[in-house]
Amino acid sequence: MKEYVVQTYAISKKCGKKYRIKDVNLNVPRGVVYGFLGPNGAGKTTTMKILLGLIKADNGVAEILGKKMNPANRFRINQNTGSLIESPGFYPHLTAQENLEIIARYKKLGEKDIKEVLKIVQLFDRKDDKVKNYSLGMKQRLGIAIALMGKPELLILDEPTNGLDPAGIQEIRNLIKSIPEKYGSTVIISSHLLSEVEQMADYVGIINKGELIFEGPLSELEAGNESLEAVFLDMTKGA
Repeated sequence: MKEYVVQTYAISKKCGKKYRIKDVNLNVPRGVVYGFLGPNGAGKTTTMKILLGLIKADNGVAEILGKKMNPANRFRINQNTGSLIESPGFYPHLTAQENLEIIARYKKLGEKDIKEVLKIVQLFDRKDDKVKNYSLGMKQRLGIAIALMGKPELLILDEPTNGLDPAGIQEIRNLIKSIPEKYGSTVIISSHLLSEVEQMADYVGIINKGELIFEGPLSELEAGNESLEAVFLDMTKGA
């Protein structure tokens, strides 16, 4: 029987009279890279914020790691969840090492944990550089390092390759692909860069105009020998 780390039951969120998301039912299997795709404004970030308890759904239930997301459970859930939503937040005048030490104190972790994540994101040799001197790609990798602190069961990354050059995109792609094997974490990644998700994801959810229109293994979408991009454009036609 398949085990799910995230399940949502008809979650909805309105902005005024308009739905940002409507009756979204997600089922994210353990141990996969789950690509969450949709045009800009489709509801990806809203959904991710609900999964993290940053905003509350108007209707429906979100279960994360077997617990309902609510004020009573949020802290416990987020102890086992890492995230990078929108731009990563750092103290730019501090080094990567110093930024991670702040997170380590908050999560009651040690130097070994800092060293491990720095090596995974390939920043160990630059750990004593001030973050303000990092490239955008290095900052994104540091953001993922912060999200990985404590070996979370679930990692939620919103557009982690946004604004990167091709070399930076490849670095992040290779890093994300390695996380389930190295850490045993399940990764949810939202993106509009379809070709990148195609090279990373095992499982895909497609959201359009606030509604989930497909969810399943990537292989199901590609069964007709079409690229993910072709299938996505066909499904979201008229968006």
